[in-house]
Amino acid sequence: MKNLVRVCVIVCLGGLWWSACGPADTRDNPTRGSIRIASDEAFHPVIEALTDAYEGIYPNTHFDVEYLPEQKAILALLQDSVRMVFVTRKLSDRENEMLIGQASTAKQHHIATDGIALITSAQNAGAFITVGELERIFKGDIRNWEQLEKGKGTGPISLVFDDANSSNLLYFSQRFGVTDFNNLKVSVAGSHQKVVDYVKQNPRAIGFIGMNWISDGKELSTRELSENLYVIGVGSSGKDSTAVQFYYPFQQDLAEGKYPLARELYAITREAHPGLGGGLLTYIARDVGGLIIMKMGLVPRVPYNRDLILKTE
Repeated sequence: MKNLVRVCVIVCLGGLWWSACGPADTRDNPTRGSIRIASDEAFHPVIEALTDAYEGIYPNTHFDVEYLPEQKAILALLQDSVRMVFVTRKLSDRENEMLIGQASTAKQHHIATDGIALITSAQNAGAFITVGELERIFKGDIRNWEQLEKGKGTGPISLVFDDANSSNLLYFSQRFGVTDFNNLKVSVAGSHQKVVDYVKQNPRAIGFIGMNWISDGKELSTRELSENLYVIGVGSSGKDSTAVQFYYPFQQDLAEGKYPLARELYAITREAHPGLGGGLLTYIARDVGGLIIMKMGLVPRVPYNRDLILKTE
């Protein structure tokens, strides 16, 4: 009997030793590890700023970020090649069903409001456009600058996007119900930076970019990007343009809901444990991530709280 008790004690102690000294949990957590994420290329500056800041606070973390057209970023999430994506829409019912079929679920978080900026050469400074005129351009009814009430430019209008799968192009396709662009003067530059460069050199072009590309919080960089560049004011539809109010994709007009080409930025994760992706989301929602989003020209979903201490003498 004593021998049996001794064997049981040894087995139990051995089990405890194996639990204590066995393989450690190697999964990432909010302060350690590396994960792959993807972002629509339109948000490259703000996502780079957020991930760089997070890695600066937690040096044992790393985000391997791939910047892709929105549709490709979502496809990477569905294929489980990235843990998190930053895009301008929620997943469709069919996409959610695909994740459920993989025994996974998506968590979708609205983190900011962005504006699609219409940019042109500084030679067209003072140009304005209404949403109605913009729709007529995409439907082929307006083809020249002279047809715009307040166009300023001359000659045929060319439209420049970053990519054929761009969230910017998809936005206007869905909004105006346009699926065939063959009869329009539309070109793809390859990136947001190339859209900016092309527009500077081609006064007849209108480029479509995410606002954070020219409001990236770095004064020197912003000045360099803005040189020979003009942001077109956009107004709501109306036949009489003199009665239309025009707004810009800057924070005040975005926050007040006045800019007519605003859109939302979502973070979507398929993280099954409290990992690094969740840590980044907490940083965005509760810590100074909101301040970084503001500095980059977007409007954070959760405003960054500033505590003021007032002293009376």
